[in-house]
Amino acid sequence: MRPPRRLELPHLEKELLQLASDSQQIRRREPVTVGELRAREIVDIRNTQALGRIVDEHGWPGHRLVGVNGAAAAWLIAHHSDHDLAFQLRALGLLERAVQRGDATLQQLAYLTDRTRLRTGIPQIFGTQYVLRHGACVLWDVEQPEGLERRRRDAGLPPMAEYASLLRSGTVRTIGGDA
Repeated sequence: MRPPRRLELPHLEKELLQLASDSQQIRRREPVTVGELRAREIVDIRNTQALGRIVDEHGWPGHRLVGVNGAAAAWLIAHHSDHDLAFQLRALGLLERAVQRGDATLQQLAYLTDRTRLRTGIPQIFGTQYVLRHGACVLWDVEQPEGLERRRRDAGLPPMAEYASLLRSGTVRTIGGDA
């Protein structure tokens, strides 16, 4: 289903794109210091509050409401809302319904599903989340690993070997931006 050319709320698209841009810019700063991590947290808290207000007023900002790019920005903000698991879980439910309506992507749902499962200590489904263990970046536990490639394909995600290669090279880009 193609989203409409005319957005219902173009001003919200602009706001979401700016918030997501702020989130990405702060994540690109090097070196990562305690101060940088605190600045990232402040941006994430502000962005979560803004997305929460938007969701309260309009529901999930999907393709119809804010366009493909605005919807990707909303997903990115929810994805980076690790400081507020309750909000991430709320966003996950709203995003799931948006996907069912054709108003968001399966890839976005896969990433946020895995992110919330990681945050609650449950094995992930789509293999999108990595963690540091003993100084190494490793794939977070996966539920039913024998079906992982099929689930990734069904969600429109690249095969694990390709995804892992992109992660190692530092060039992985997800739906609408960096993970």
